[in-house]
Amino acid sequence: MTVGLSWYLWLSALLFCIGVAGVLTRRNALIIFMSIELMLNAVNLAFISFGRYLPNIDGQVFVFFVMAVAAAEVAVGLAIIVTIFRHKETVDIDQVNLMKW
Repeated sequence: MTVGLSWYLWLSALLFCIGVAGVLTRRNALIIFMSIELMLNAVNLAFISFGRYLPNIDGQVFVFFVMAVAAAEVAVGLAIIVTIFRHKETVDIDQVNLMKW
């Protein structure tokens, strides 16, 4: 019994939708970053699935670049969150308004 491409793509779509729902409904900056990472992993799953079922290595190359961008996003995003938390003592994005004087 083999798992077809459609199963992987449905799982990828489900993970992406969960990530979008997390970004749109949550107000905690850490949860929003975790949801963004979930969306990036869903895209990686789709790339790997297409790379597996099509005899092509381009999907795996794209995954490598997406992982590099995700690592940079995590490093910069967590640094920003830590800096905001030190100044405002909260990570709730509704309460953080650094652009106001």
